[in-house]
Amino acid sequence: MTISREGPRRAAQIAAAALLIVSANFGAGTASSTAATASTPAIASENSPAAGNSSAQSQEHKSGTLRVQTNYVNIVASVLAPDGHPIPDLPKDAFEILEEGIPQQIDRFEAETNQPLDLALMVDTSLSTYKELKFEGESAARFARQLVRPGDKLAVFQFSDEVVQLSEFTDDVSVLQNAARRLTSGAGTELYDAVLLGSRALQRLPSGRRRVIVLVTDAGETTSRANFEDTRRAAIASEALLYSIVIRPAPNESGRNTAGEHALVTITDSIGGAMSYLDSFDQLQPMFDRIDRELRTQYLLGYYPQPSPPPGTYRHIELRVKGGATLHYRKEYLTAKNPK
Repeated sequence: MTISREGPRRAAQIAAAALLIVSANFGAGTASSTAATASTPAIASENSPAAGNSSAQSQEHKSGTLRVQTNYVNIVASVLAPDGHPIPDLPKDAFEILEEGIPQQIDRFEAETNQPLDLALMVDTSLSTYKELKFEGESAARFARQLVRPGDKLAVFQFSDEVVQLSEFTDDVSVLQNAARRLTSGAGTELYDAVLLGSRALQRLPSGRRRVIVLVTDAGETTSRANFEDTRRAAIASEALLYSIVIRPAPNESGRNTAGEHALVTITDSIGGAMSYLDSFDQLQPMFDRIDRELRTQYLLGYYPQPSPPPGTYRHIELRVKGGATLHYRKEYLTAKNPK
């Protein structure tokens, strides 16, 4: 399972091996050159506390040092009307947060968050998309132009039999558009690897920003080295929202591979975002427009869990809003581990 730059496959493998050696000796690495092999899966959610959860605090005590673990939880939420349009300007008292069924006090509330956005745009370029590759690239280029605003950063990835990063995370629209127009097809579909590596790429970026994966795919899964559970845990640890655009030329399940599709439904239910289904690539641009509208009208809520949850555990969140509107938000997070 690799995340690589463009170029001949052999050259990419040599470069990845060299970078792994450097990383082992000096502890250095970058988002675009980090590789994971099948023998060293490096599950991010097992090794890193969730971004946005505060670090451990310590205080002196007569018997020694008492370490107190404090978790602060942020929720980025979209509130949607029946027609799918965002509902803006709701007051704080319209919302209720529960963790493991226990009501929580909302300590932070922004009706339209101005937090900058980090977004991984991941495009399926397997053989099933070959005929529409140019159209897919042009739609992605337009999406980059309309989405990126000052302070935001986006990176373009493609995935087939490998995951390739076509651009760094940047706000340079021309760089992003050029990357989107360089899509090339491949044989397999590393769907799990794409979600896992996109999650890890976002998790390495500075905290305090919204994180989003936008995935354009037919939801086939054929060649990933990561398994479903590793992928789901990495996505939870990244605190990214997942917006999957599933293009399914065969509307009924008997005509397509649904394993990846069902996995995306489960992951989205855990981390937030939305699943959208299209019957053709002609519907792709309107769906990009819809995602852009939703990301620009999101609420930000924060709370300190009470009672304090055990360290290193998965916790379940329920967000409610008066009026029964549709909500997109993460329903699960990982608490920080005990300091050593």
